[in-house]
Amino acid sequence: MKSIDTLLRKLTFDDLDDWVGGTILNRGKRYVKNVYQLCRTQDNVLVAWVDGSDRYTTSVCIDTENDFDYFCTCPYSWGPCKHTVAVILAAAQQVRDKQPIAMLEEGDALSLALSACANEEEDGWEDEELLRSSKPWRSKALAEVKKVLEKKSRKVLLDQLIDLADRYPEIRRQILETEQLASGQVEKLIRSLLSEIINLTAEPIWYNRWSGENNLPDYPRLGERLQALVNEGHADAVLELGIELWNRGNTQVGQSDDNGETGMAIAACMDTVLTALPLTSLSPPEQLLWVIDRMQEDDFCILDGSAEKLLQQNTYTRTDWREVAGTLETRLHATPKTRGSSFPTGYRRKNLLNQLLDAYSYAGWKDRIIPLLEIEVDTCREYTRLVDELLAAGEQDRARHWCIIGYRRTEKNSLGIAWILQQQLRKMAQNEQQFDLAAAYKAQDFFQHPSGSEYNKLCEASKKAKCWPTVQSAVFHYLETGQQPTPADRDKLSNWPLPCPEVGPAVTGKQSNYHQFPDLTTLIDIAILEKRFDDVVELYERLCTTGNRGLETGKDVARAVGNTHPQTALDIWRNIVDKLIGKVKPRAYEEAAVYLRFMEKIYLQNNRLADWQDLIRELRKEHRQKRSLLGTLDNLSKKKIVN
Repeated sequence: MKSIDTLLRKLTFDDLDDWVGGTILNRGKRYVKNVYQLCRTQDNVLVAWVDGSDRYTTSVCIDTENDFDYFCTCPYSWGPCKHTVAVILAAAQQVRDKQPIAMLEEGDALSLALSACANEEEDGWEDEELLRSSKPWRSKALAEVKKVLEKKSRKVLLDQLIDLADRYPEIRRQILETEQLASGQVEKLIRSLLSEIINLTAEPIWYNRWSGENNLPDYPRLGERLQALVNEGHADAVLELGIELWNRGNTQVGQSDDNGETGMAIAACMDTVLTALPLTSLSPPEQLLWVIDRMQEDDFCILDGSAEKLLQQNTYTRTDWREVAGTLETRLHATPKTRGSSFPTGYRRKNLLNQLLDAYSYAGWKDRIIPLLEIEVDTCREYTRLVDELLAAGEQDRARHWCIIGYRRTEKNSLGIAWILQQQLRKMAQNEQQFDLAAAYKAQDFFQHPSGSEYNKLCEASKKAKCWPTVQSAVFHYLETGQQPTPADRDKLSNWPLPCPEVGPAVTGKQSNYHQFPDLTTLIDIAILEKRFDDVVELYERLCTTGNRGLETGKDVARAVGNTHPQTALDIWRNIVDKLIGKVKPRAYEEAAVYLRFMEKIYLQNNRLADWQDLIRELRKEHRQKRSLLGTLDNLSKKKIVN
């Protein structure tokens, strides 16, 4: 392991700038004087107090690749903060002054503060039993408690326990409920749980995203109490309580704005209810229908994957599922048909249909799935599931037929469904090695949204169809003139070798009205992809004559031609730098520094160090009153933080 001194001597201000950005770096420089009791650990983690609006506990770890791991108790949560930078710079200052960085002593205030922070984070999400087994100090503490208690008399222990029960209601409740469960007298406990559910679901919920403060009901305790009932064999009681929690909890979740915290807490309790369900007096089909009914009502994904997992259990037989399927068929026939996605009837019917289809599958009646889907497909818009089932059954032609029909019936009002169906047609063309059809779809994409990436995809597909030269010629003609290639018809041949796609817009041979031509930006993108750098420069000069330099296009050009046409790249970067400096904002100066680094690299690669130094001097002289800019220019050179 390299020493912390070695790691710090290797570190540059550019490394810190890349990590935190210029603004945080400059703020961190001003906070070096606020760092005190700087120490290091055995594994080269820097730790310290840093004074700010409060006293913050801060630690930073640097590895051999100059990657950073950090922790700080300050409220800044958008990345590494100025306090972490200050700790690194303070450590560098000590190394520069040849002062050793002291080892952190176990047990002092800073060490205890770091441990407390780490334990607080872990307690927030880890399971208590896991923590107990993974933290030696916890086991040691429990062993010490046990040792002390073993020396006490029965009377002393009883007095202490009574005192604890008096001071802590949770301990008192647990003692009494344990006895009620052991004696089988659970009526009082059930009434208490019902009262708790009513109270919890009636609590107002709020959550402050900025401060992290909240008012959230204590559902974990309810989950523990429900699990205790399950463990003692009172599954029917848990199910009844679960119904009450489900009905009231859904209303509460619908009225909450708490990042989903309440929904997740109720979901954990419902997991316990689902584990109790197979142990209840309900018959297996009744159990399945109970879950299905809850899934139909689950607008907030409270049951999520837990219900699906229960339905897939091998404990339920085909006979059970056939009885369920019969019930669902009756419900489906009784539900009114509403074409399309009309709410709420259409939504309920679609959910009910999918539950019935799953029941057919579990019941061994897969032969009923496709016929039912073909009957319901227009009403419930289940074209994608029908196509998937047909493909799984090897019915390629019927699947293609329904893709085309479904696309035409959904392309105006259900674009998501239409898109999926078109993707399925594309996939089928590829799988069946209809390379000309697959290429036609790629051409469709390109003419709708010309870009370098779409050009690449069209190129790859057309090469498989063995018609790329002709397609490429038509593409360049289109980008220069806006004239789409002329498709073939019955009476004459065409200069376009690809067929019409089965769905979606086809090439028309007409002038496009959606883009400005010549499309120099796309032509530049393509020239960059094909590494035709002379053409890139020529096309960019044409673009500049139109009065539209195109900022992002200019950046792409400069990155592409830096090695082959360095002066062009330098001119582009300089133009961007001048515009950013002209904004007279510190954030713009930081962005300008990025492009100045690009320029520095090109100057050095071409042995033009003097020109680079002249540029920096020129900027300093011209903008000498802009102190923030001068500070940014100071950070440009790759200075070590330890000189």
